[in-house]
Amino acid sequence: MKKAIIGKKIGMTQIFDADGQVIPVTVIKAGPCYVVQKKSVETDGYEAVQLGFEDIKEQRLNKPLAGHFKKVDVSPKKYLREFRLEDVSAYEVGQEIKADVFAEGDWVDVTAKSKGKGFAGSIKRHGQGRGPETHGSHYHRGPGSLGAVGPSRVFKGRPLPGRMGGKTVTVQKLKVVKVDADRNLLLVRGAVPGPRGALVTIKDSVKAAR
Repeated sequence: MKKAIIGKKIGMTQIFDADGQVIPVTVIKAGPCYVVQKKSVETDGYEAVQLGFEDIKEQRLNKPLAGHFKKVDVSPKKYLREFRLEDVSAYEVGQEIKADVFAEGDWVDVTAKSKGKGFAGSIKRHGQGRGPETHGSHYHRGPGSLGAVGPSRVFKGRPLPGRMGGKTVTVQKLKVVKVDADRNLLLVRGAVPGPRGALVTIKDSVKAAR
């Protein structure tokens, strides 16, 4: 991973390219982020950069976290995320990272928490088929057979009803269509997990070279 940034999903819209083709895009407010901490092999066993995003009042922090920001003279941030970048030496504590860290045409991976949909049946959750609705059938939206009788238990991995959504999801290899450095906006082609206002992390794609 060479570069990364934290942002918030604003929503979806569409733009037109030079040929007049419609491009569906997700608008992300990316940054500004600040380098809060650099981790090294000597002190932490690995190299990483900790980024902070979105200001927060100091009285909302506990004392250890408030001291963490005061030590490096960075204003308190609501979100902290750590990224293991290839060249940590290129970053300095307190450095500002804006949306223009990415450029048009870059491929990125976007990670966010998907929308929570509550408790869902196996048809909605796993896309299973339903039973017949006529001719006296009394089995419509059930999960089907639960397996063999002999073991007297349900095997792990059986697609059953349960909580749906609300999980960390990464969508890989999305293209950056436009960068608005003045307003810290990234326009990424395609859909991004989560509702409007969801916290997202954007990293250069692991499949970019493919």
